[in-house]
Amino acid sequence: MRFALFYAASALLIGNPVQAQSPLEQGFAGALRGCEEWVLNPKSWASGVAPFVSTVGLGDKMGLVARVDETSLPPKPLRAANRYWRINSTPGAGYVLVVSDQLPMCHVTGGGDTDLQPVVESVLDANAFASRWEKSGEEANGDLITTVFRNREEPAFSILVSRAKAPGQRLDRVQVVATATYKMAQ
Repeated sequence: MRFALFYAASALLIGNPVQAQSPLEQGFAGALRGCEEWVLNPKSWASGVAPFVSTVGLGDKMGLVARVDETSLPPKPLRAANRYWRINSTPGAGYVLVVSDQLPMCHVTGGGDTDLQPVVESVLDANAFASRWEKSGEEANGDLITTVFRNREEPAFSILVSRAKAPGQRLDRVQVVATATYKMAQ
């Protein structure tokens, strides 16, 4: 009886093991963390990007590049003083994080030879994301779904995440687009 109580108490304390994120989930979660950090904490990059890179937590999987394809650029009004971060999650798939030194914005795109729809959904459904962002709207258009999230600490900061509604629908083009902006007080 004592052993049964001991094992039951141990099971409650240990709980279910947490499933480790895949490299693609780590990459997307890191891109979103980078987005938040760049916009909400300029001190992390104003005097050099080392603190920013450390906070994102992707190590050498993330690096600055001089330019990116047109498909990875943000909308034209957000193309000012941009910096481009490539996140190589796997040999054939990853993300691009575009930030600005002048505008409170960031833009994430993802694609490659792997279906990112389940990856994106997993990150958006994770407790870590939900603890920082709350869903404030959603709209479907064809095979795409766009969800709007507001930052829980800074409600003026919102992000739109567009991706396929179901797995296997967008393997021939950019699979996820996330654009975040901070609405300045008028």
